[in-house]
Amino acid sequence: MASDLLSGHDLSGATGYHYDRFPPRQLNYGRLIQPLSSAMAALARYDQMLKGMHNSELLLAPLRSQEAVISSRMEGTISTLDEVLQYEAESEGDEGSPTGRGYRSEAVEVLLYSRAMRFAQESMKGGQPLSSWLVRSAHKMLLSFGRGATMAPGEYKTEQNYLGDRSKRQVMFIPISPERLTDGMEALFKFIDNDNCEILIRSAIAHLEFEALHPFKDGNGRIGRMLIPLVLWKHGALSEPYFYMSAYFERERDAYIDKMRAVSANDEWDEWIIFFLGALEDQANQNLRKAEEIRSLYDDMKDKFITTLASKWSTPALDFLFTRPVFKNNVFHAKAGIPAPTIHRFVKTLQDEGLLTMISPPAGRRAAMYAFEPLLKVVRNS
Repeated sequence: MASDLLSGHDLSGATGYHYDRFPPRQLNYGRLIQPLSSAMAALARYDQMLKGMHNSELLLAPLRSQEAVISSRMEGTISTLDEVLQYEAESEGDEGSPTGRGYRSEAVEVLLYSRAMRFAQESMKGGQPLSSWLVRSAHKMLLSFGRGATMAPGEYKTEQNYLGDRSKRQVMFIPISPERLTDGMEALFKFIDNDNCEILIRSAIAHLEFEALHPFKDGNGRIGRMLIPLVLWKHGALSEPYFYMSAYFERERDAYIDKMRAVSANDEWDEWIIFFLGALEDQANQNLRKAEEIRSLYDDMKDKFITTLASKWSTPALDFLFTRPVFKNNVFHAKAGIPAPTIHRFVKTLQDEGLLTMISPPAGRRAAMYAFEPLLKVVRNS
């Protein structure tokens, strides 16, 4: 431990990392079987819906943005879905380091989380393993701007970190030491690939272990929650890596933190796994309801667009709006592949129908920005 880092802090209530006790040596499967069965059934219902979607990436892309908002909020980065989507629309086409362009740094940081999630999902779909390289690459993207840019993006910690109440100078948890981190991360990835452990239980243990290792100076919570759908998808519990749990963890924040600490303090692995399985079941049901709302909206809007726009470009226009519910007019033309005169007619018609709302008017060379309110209304209530 770096004594200068913790100098003046109250360590009396601190729990330390569970050295040499990962993975757990024994679990009480008699206690786990019922919550495991319920979680498996709920996740299976959600996954069946995913399989029935003609394009789950298209329909669920807005939920990734909402997950980024909630997961970032848990770490003290406060923004809104609308603010993040407006910044994303403003910066469309720029995948490099953002400059902010008048938006709050918090919105930029949340957008980077959304990009890091998309990067990890697409990398694994392209054949990359869930590995140290992938985690560090996602972390580097996550912390490439704002406060995170000074926190060693993409690099594992070299000094002891800790979790606690900074205002009270009280330490609650001391993660693994930097000297033991490499071995700890290797053990984690080895465990993730151990098919002898049921995948939902494995996901619960792996998420907790990553948080207990706390391998980075900053951004650990967001990366740790990002790993959950990647582990579930990689090992076949999901057909697509689109499953987000931050809403439940935020709602049950105190229990979430307390049960993780209790593992290191008292080896309460069973209690943590039961909590995680309950979270997974609840979130699967919530995600299913939300995804069904989005799919239902898409089906309704498809008929409405065909009738209202009366064009062969009706469905491509709708698909564009579902991936970018906030957009600029010039990007609509460039990304949807629809002729510019047709775009202008579509936008006017959809405004007249009350489906599009102008956020900012055109000004000089700056294109107008619009919001597709029917979809935003559904996603905001996630």
